[in-house]
Amino acid sequence: MKPRFEPGANIAIKVPSHQFEQTVAFYRDILGLEQNQPTSRQPLDSASFKFGGKILWIDRASSIDRAEVWLEIQTDDTEAAAAYLERHKIDRCDNIEPLPAGFKGFWVNSPAHIVHLVDKLDSQAV
Repeated sequence: MKPRFEPGANIAIKVPSHQFEQTVAFYRDILGLEQNQPTSRQPLDSASFKFGGKILWIDRASSIDRAEVWLEIQTDDTEAAAAYLERHKIDRCDNIEPLPAGFKGFWVNSPAHIVHLVDKLDSQAV
C-alpha cells in the first residue's frame, strides 16, 4: 500500500557561510518578507520568514559552496514511507544533518539530488 505524502510547512535554503547575511537581508530588506522571531529550538545560524502558508528557512551551511533548496514532505506513516521509498530506489541520506532524538522522520534525496525531510503529518519539523 502506498503511504500518503503531502507538502510540509517548511522550505529550507542552505546557504554558504559567506552568503548568509546577504541572503537574509535580501528576503528581509529587499523583498520585505516578515521575519519570524527566533525560538529556543531554532539554531543560531538560521533565520525564518513567513512565506505564504509555508515557512522559509535560511540556514548557514559551512560545508557547501553553493545554495541548496531542501523541502519537507509529510506522511501519515513514516515506516511505510521509508519502505515504499526504498522499494522505489530512493536514496536515504540520514547523515546529511542530524535530527533530534526520538524524531519520527528521515532524509532522502530525489533523483535530482534535492534533499527532502520526510516526517510525520502534523509533527513539529526541525
